[in-house]
Amino acid sequence: MDKIAVLIPCYNEEKTIAKVVRDARAALPEAVIYVYDNNSKDRTVEFAKAEGAQIRYEHMQGKGNVIRRMFREIEAECYIMVDGDDTYPMEYAREMADKVLCHNADMVVGDRLSSTYFTENKRPFHNFGNSIVRSSINKLFCCDIKDIMTGYRAFSYGFAKTFPVLSTGFEIETEMTIHAVYNHLQIENVIVDYRDRPEGSESKLNTFSDGFRVIRTIVKLYRDYKPFGFFGACAAVLALIAVMMFVPILVSYLETGLVLRFPTLFCCGFIGLAAVQSFFAGLILSNMALKNRRDFEYRYALVMRNMNEKKSSGQQHI
Repeated sequence: MDKIAVLIPCYNEEKTIAKVVRDARAALPEAVIYVYDNNSKDRTVEFAKAEGAQIRYEHMQGKGNVIRRMFREIEAECYIMVDGDDTYPMEYAREMADKVLCHNADMVVGDRLSSTYFTENKRPFHNFGNSIVRSSINKLFCCDIKDIMTGYRAFSYGFAKTFPVLSTGFEIETEMTIHAVYNHLQIENVIVDYRDRPEGSESKLNTFSDGFRVIRTIVKLYRDYKPFGFFGACAAVLALIAVMMFVPILVSYLETGLVLRFPTLFCCGFIGLAAVQSFFAGLILSNMALKNRRDFEYRYALVMRNMNEKKSSGQQHI
């Protein structure tokens, strides 16, 4: 088991990967550096290998698929994940690793938004999108995460081995954050500088398509993790629609003694029934979500015991 593993997911990063590997080795000389290539068509692998990084591959396209592969294959007490585009200075990696190894943090967020991100990043829609995502998640999940979509993070062994990777693309960072918040994992924040990509290096993130995928992921995870809130809101909207449609019928009945719009009345009844069903669906799924959290705590304890056994076994061999 490695003490610290630096994980670098890459897709066509020949302009920057060599510098990222060198900086990682300088910041964490004891770390093992893994470059995971995701079907690059340039010389990314060649340059990373020349700098002494261990090369591994994920052939299913998408950052989420790469992270799934990394967490499955690598055994380490602390994982440092950083993008291969040289936008994150590696000098913060030591502080992030210490928070995992010495302060029991499960996830450390490299916070760009509190430093230079909004001045360095030249894509205004990305700036706006990051702000919207941060505020919506903090509001929906009652938390205070400073940077939701940063690609610079540190993880504990427990997090890496219990995190269920469901996303395939750039929405994976959002999924990581919500998973940690919902399961009350220890999250720490380290403010890091951000620099825009060097000339000739192009972002793989599509502002609109990936942005919509992130929003869809937030809604889906809110439904899965907080079903009573989600289905309760649906029930309230349906009930409000039913009442608004029913009031004119009631007023007409009180004035004339006649029900003049039976189809509308039937429609109100069905919408009201849907509201009741949504409410009770939220109650049932909320109890199921609570059971899932209990199961997660049990799995997490098993994973941590497994890590301690591996560490003890490694020390005995030494």
